[in-house]
Amino acid sequence: MVTARDEIDFERFRDYLCLLARLHLDRRLRRKLDPSDIVQQTLLQAFQGRDGFRGTTIEEQLAWLRSILTRNLSHAARDFTSQKRNIGREVHFDGTLADSSARLQRWLATSGPSPSQRAMKEETLVELSRRVAQLPEEQQEVLVLHHCQGWSLEEIAKHVERTVPSVAGLLRRGLARLREQMDDSRFR
Repeated sequence: MVTARDEIDFERFRDYLCLLARLHLDRRLRRKLDPSDIVQQTLLQAFQGRDGFRGTTIEEQLAWLRSILTRNLSHAARDFTSQKRNIGREVHFDGTLADSSARLQRWLATSGPSPSQRAMKEETLVELSRRVAQLPEEQQEVLVLHHCQGWSLEEIAKHVERTVPSVAGLLRRGLARLREQMDDSRFR
């Protein structure tokens, strides 16, 4: 007998989880650990634990996957720090992942709190994450830092070691490419 949990298409959430992992994995750790590795581990654990998943909506699926990703990011940060037991160095991702997801949702803001509209928003969020993942890495990073993290152009320029006009250009080109992709009839 095939249950609804057996039919969860975890792969469709890969880009969404990669986007969140890139946001929250310290840039210094990315030299040693690729966010996609953490996402792969997350999807594997979700698949293995699918019988324990009790939700039915896409919102519940995303929340469950974010909780697994949070745990994996925390473990990765702990494993790659030299002072593994220094409580002051521990990184807590629960709130920041939820906040990033909420910022993405606000970016897609739609009116109406009905369950079907929330489900459509979550589907759009997953699709937007897929589209962002298709952008060049520099454009992805600038878009995510500006729209998901709320960073100013000056902060981003300092972080990526570029000029403010260069960052503005990356942001403008990234948004233009996203708009082109969103005009695609498959996205509507």
